[in-house]
Amino acid sequence: MSYRTILTVVTDASAATQLDAAIEFARAEEAHLSLLGLGVDATMGGYYFDAGSAIVQREAIEHAQEQAAATAAALRARMAREDIRWSVESAIAQFGSLPALVGRAARFADLVVQTRPYGAGRTADAEAVVEAAMFQGGAPVMILPDAGVSIPRAPKRVVLAWNQSSEALAAIRAALPLLKTAGEVAIVVVDPGTWADREDPGGSLSQWLDRHGVSTEISVLAKTAPISDVIARFCRETGADMLVMGAYGHSRLREAILGGATRNMLEKTELPVFMAH
Repeated sequence: MSYRTILTVVTDASAATQLDAAIEFARAEEAHLSLLGLGVDATMGGYYFDAGSAIVQREAIEHAQEQAAATAAALRARMAREDIRWSVESAIAQFGSLPALVGRAARFADLVVQTRPYGAGRTADAEAVVEAAMFQGGAPVMILPDAGVSIPRAPKRVVLAWNQSSEALAAIRAALPLLKTAGEVAIVVVDPGTWADREDPGGSLSQWLDRHGVSTEISVLAKTAPISDVIARFCRETGADMLVMGAYGHSRLREAILGGATRNMLEKTELPVFMAH
């Protein structure tokens, strides 16, 4: 099992960190890299008087077309000097139709590579792309921090955030190719007091991974702070270079309004985060 098709969706021609990491990882995996240059029309119909709405929408669509064409042209120029298999497509979408478009592109990708969608300077379409890849496309997503961090092909230490959820298990299953190359894999459990297997939290997961040739250690941590902060601190203190976790265990609306482990982690992450839903 390996990652044979990698997708990255680019809405900004200057997304160097995201593109460089995707190229480097595709080369290491001998994979095909699919690039989607996306122009987004963020206007919302109904917010303008009738004549004004048509004018604003036409201008927004024209801007999105120019954005998509410029991004795709920049991507083709960048990829022309690379020695990997690649393809570039361009598309435009109104914000409401973006999930379906990205979902179709991600459906046959083994991994989607994006920069983190939350934090200063981030736009709503960045969040929509990540969510669409996971929810509509059913693909795992590697989220990169702002700094020029590459995807570790043979990570020295991987942390698995385990809470018994189907989302966490989906992420770990999808990350197996990377886990098999890792030097160390740590299963982190935060406050398992109400778990059915609380006497051996993480034991079944560890046993299953061992059958795949992945040796693990289990750390059970107290919830002395929000779960995302506990996990982030553990990653820093143990020198992890990748985190694997399930995404959006709560509804996305609740995460957007009240926050949650997914949103909090992605706002603060300093290392690549492998996520799935």
